[in-house]
Amino acid sequence: MGLLARRAGRPALAAALFLAALAPVPQALADETPIRAQPIARFAIGRDTVRFGALDYRGGFSYASSDRRLQGVSSIRMKPLGAGFLAVTDTGFWFAGTIRRDAQGRPVGIAEARIAPILNPAGRPMPNKGQADAEGLAIRDGEALVSFERDHRIEAFRPAWTPFEAKGRRLPLPIPRRELRGNGGIETIAAAPQDSPLRGAVVVVAEQSVDGDGNLFAAILGRGLFKVRRALPWAVTDGTFLPGGDLLLLERRYEGFGRVGMRIRRIDGETIRPGALVDGPVLMEADLGEEIDNMEGIDAWQDADGQTYLSLVSDDNGSIFQRNLYLEFRLAEDRQAAGPQAAAGASR
Repeated sequence: MGLLARRAGRPALAAALFLAALAPVPQALADETPIRAQPIARFAIGRDTVRFGALDYRGGFSYASSDRRLQGVSSIRMKPLGAGFLAVTDTGFWFAGTIRRDAQGRPVGIAEARIAPILNPAGRPMPNKGQADAEGLAIRDGEALVSFERDHRIEAFRPAWTPFEAKGRRLPLPIPRRELRGNGGIETIAAAPQDSPLRGAVVVVAEQSVDGDGNLFAAILGRGLFKVRRALPWAVTDGTFLPGGDLLLLERRYEGFGRVGMRIRRIDGETIRPGALVDGPVLMEADLGEEIDNMEGIDAWQDADGQTYLSLVSDDNGSIFQRNLYLEFRLAEDRQAAGPQAAAGASR
């Protein structure tokens, strides 16, 4: 081809490349991903304890895949009755599947797993970690709402449970951008039940973005800011609403090698309102004497009998020294929220 012909073809080539950049990612990227799982029969290492604070351990497993995209799971939402789930990773992917259970109903693995990139408004995968850092996930009104750190934002995707080809639709940021720390922004986004005090409102809580008094920034979408009392060294990593409307906050502490912990705090839903400073008792606390890792995601759901369960997941940070975990607990009906002294491993 001569020089003039090549020059004449450049506009057409540029147009083709531009259109290709706008094209949606094919569904093939969400094909089933094989998952290996190792059941975890006991939460307390070397002990047969079942009761932990206000929770009973039901079962769990560690899991892995040859697919390198399966890392950094940061939030999870369970489908009704706990059968399936949708999760996000802090590397910019959707992760969906169903929970395999044994004859006693205990979780033992994952089936029908699918992984696909979270698409930006142009229909393309996030180009870098700064834009791909998905930390929170909520399901509301047929949409999946995802909160991102670093490039602080919230985006909505439809349909909620199969958003693999959906383009992100940006929502107004409920916390002033100037108040959000680079790697400590909106870690939690959760939708309250419709029949709860918040009547289906969506709540966000920051991980480490604090005001002058050291309280965490939080907000009710469309209604205004409130604050969550922070207790160092704990940092919020996710949250979920119980059926009655109370907010559970999953928190993590890291104080150096071997000094890792997790806890779950319960916030009275009646206290969550614009301008409020909220706090609440600790339901349970655990450390490396239990089967935990870098715990990042939590959700609450009910079985057919109305019993409430909590599902927790960890973020392995893509490290060979950490694990992807799925842990499941039953909220004990005869035990109210324990105080901060709730002992990991309090015997049944």
